[in-house]
Amino acid sequence: MTEQVQVIATHNGNFHADDVFAVAALKHIFPSIELIRTRDLDVIAKADIVLDVGGIYDAEKDRFDHHQKGGAGARENGIPFSSFGLIWQKYGLAICAGNQEVANSLDKNLVSAIDAIDCGHVEGVATGISLSQTISMFNPTWQEESDFDACFDEAVAFASRILTRFIAAASGGVNARSIVANAIEKAADPRVIVLEQYTPWKTTVLKLSQDALFMVYPSQTGQWRIQTVPVELGSFEDRKKLPAPWAGLSDKELQDVTGLDDAMFCHNGLFIAGCASFENTMKMAKMALDY
Repeated sequence: MTEQVQVIATHNGNFHADDVFAVAALKHIFPSIELIRTRDLDVIAKADIVLDVGGIYDAEKDRFDHHQKGGAGARENGIPFSSFGLIWQKYGLAICAGNQEVANSLDKNLVSAIDAIDCGHVEGVATGISLSQTISMFNPTWQEESDFDACFDEAVAFASRILTRFIAAASGGVNARSIVANAIEKAADPRVIVLEQYTPWKTTVLKLSQDALFMVYPSQTGQWRIQTVPVELGSFEDRKKLPAPWAGLSDKELQDVTGLDDAMFCHNGLFIAGCASFENTMKMAKMALDY
């Protein structure tokens, strides 16, 4: 049985991040597509999916333009939908394997940002290079041969890789949240949270635990770490520092001060330290609590 080919139509010529990412997104769920870049309305009418051209938004009929008078709606936060956002509304959940939290995360952190720039929903003068500008740079310059279709294909391949990594990062964040929440719930002492493997923890701990002071987890090399919990995300201020006498010490010097024969180091900033063994890292935690 042959796989059905989805004919996708978008406009030809100069392209932007919204149409590039929209095509990249569709390729994640429709492995066999025929892409047509045109403004010929007869050709557009025959396509299975039409995006960023055609003057129609009708999700049931797979028509996803936003250039018509009145646009194609906006999010609750006021950011209008571009073709990428419209595609994401219908297909984002399927692209994220049915995980609504992951789909929502991508809409917040990627899709809506592309939409906002494409629709001019930004304040002030942009500084630095945005992802949208990066995609636009795949267009041939005035000094190059104008093979827009080949450049578009290159941009889609690039965008597809970015989309894959955004999905992986969002999925990792969702999975980490449940693991860390479970560790908080199981903690023998709510001030010391133990993770059986390193998992991104700061957002979840700051949200769910007012008591947590230290995190204990294994490093990638198998040794153990104790890390302080900051007062808020991005802050260099901690709820409680490690003991001041440990600052900047390592190996024998730290072992002499702590009495732990496998103590390895303590950062001069008193926010992270470690031992070779879990048992002694937990003893470090007890000392830090009592200090």
